[in-house]
Amino acid sequence: MDLTDHLRAQALSPFHDLMGVSMLSWEEGLARLTCLPGPMHANRSGIVHGGVMLALLDQCNAFAGLYCPFPGRTRLAVTLDLDTRFTGQARIGTRLIAEGRVVTAGRNIFFARGEVKDEEGNLIAFGASTHRYRSGSHGSEGVPLEAPGS
Repeated sequence: MDLTDHLRAQALSPFHDLMGVSMLSWEEGLARLTCLPGPMHANRSGIVHGGVMLALLDQCNAFAGLYCPFPGRTRLAVTLDLDTRFTGQARIGTRLIAEGRVVTAGRNIFFARGEVKDEEGNLIAFGASTHRYRSGSHGSEGVPLEAPGS
């Protein structure tokens, strides 16, 4: 699913720019992100740093609960908890794909699960997270979208 302009605007993040992360697809209860790790993502062993997987899981799980179909509006949340297991190593130059899904959601809190795989389908990490909606973001209509940095 290609992102519409209003979804692309909601997904903008300075952190994504820094990490080289982009949104592949986004719909109610599901978000897919990608990252092509370069030398700046390496740990001292020359493989992708685990923090990259943590960031991908945090972001894909959060976005899974924040879909907002209304142009000019967005939904926001904070992460309360992120539990992660590493199952493999990611190589520099091998694309990573993170997929997050909402498990359940209440009025103020939602729970999500996610996985990070490499482009060959190898599971690198998986995890679960708890997120709290920011004020006004529990409903699908969200809040007005503000320009980044405002």
